[in-house]
Amino acid sequence: MVVAPDVGDLVLRWQLDAVALVPVVVVGGLYWRGVRDLGRRGRRWSPGRSAAMAGALAMAVVATQSGVARFEDDRLWVHMVQHTLLGLVVPLLVVLAAPLTLVLQTGGPATRRGLRRALRSRPAHIVTHPVVAWCLFGGGLIAIYLTPLLALSQRNDFVHLAVHTHVVLAGTLFLAVLIGVDPLPGRPPYAARLLALLVAVPFHAVVGLALLSASRPVAPDAYPLLSDQRTAAGLFWGTGELFTVTVAAIVVRQWWLAEQRAAAREERAIAAY
Repeated sequence: MVVAPDVGDLVLRWQLDAVALVPVVVVGGLYWRGVRDLGRRGRRWSPGRSAAMAGALAMAVVATQSGVARFEDDRLWVHMVQHTLLGLVVPLLVVLAAPLTLVLQTGGPATRRGLRRALRSRPAHIVTHPVVAWCLFGGGLIAIYLTPLLALSQRNDFVHLAVHTHVVLAGTLFLAVLIGVDPLPGRPPYAARLLALLVAVPFHAVVGLALLSASRPVAPDAYPLLSDQRTAAGLFWGTGELFTVTVAAIVVRQWWLAEQRAAAREERAIAAY
């Protein structure tokens, strides 16, 4: 029987996963190059956005290279820690880092034209629609934890990688629609963003409750301990609630700042008139 990992194991027992590390290094290098090029042009990039990207990359490394990755196949609660990092924390920080805005400010003419064309395309309008982003985010949670997909991902490396890729991309897309500062097409008004966030809350609650109240493990071959599953359910439910409160606070702050800017513009227009 596998000995249960403790916090020390998660913190200290690192391992190298080159497949997961390469994208982190590439994204970090490209972002750093963009900030450097912008500085050489005499323009300042927000230190807060740089810090957000640094935090996202650091959390991605922790999720894929530390003891969290080493033991996520042994305990479902460790898997939930990894899922939280990859599906919630990393996307939140990436969105706040505004990578598309950085590309538009530092890329060459062809790069900027291509990105603008892609953002105006029909597929971009579809995937950034709040309902589509909501379905990809919430539907993915249902599929991973309430279908055989979880057990399959533990047996098949390709499926495992696909699940990780999905949670990162779906979380990033969902949050980009709600709180992103990058220029996405058809972003909804702030009230609709709050509504979309609140409607997503039941996904975490339903999955958490289903895992918590189940009389047998949902993936008995991969995670046979019911006590482990119940611990994982509590983590999943709790982090989902914390995530909702955090994102809601960001939406409200952005809404308030937008109203302040609109009021200032109106005052300037009245003064000029």
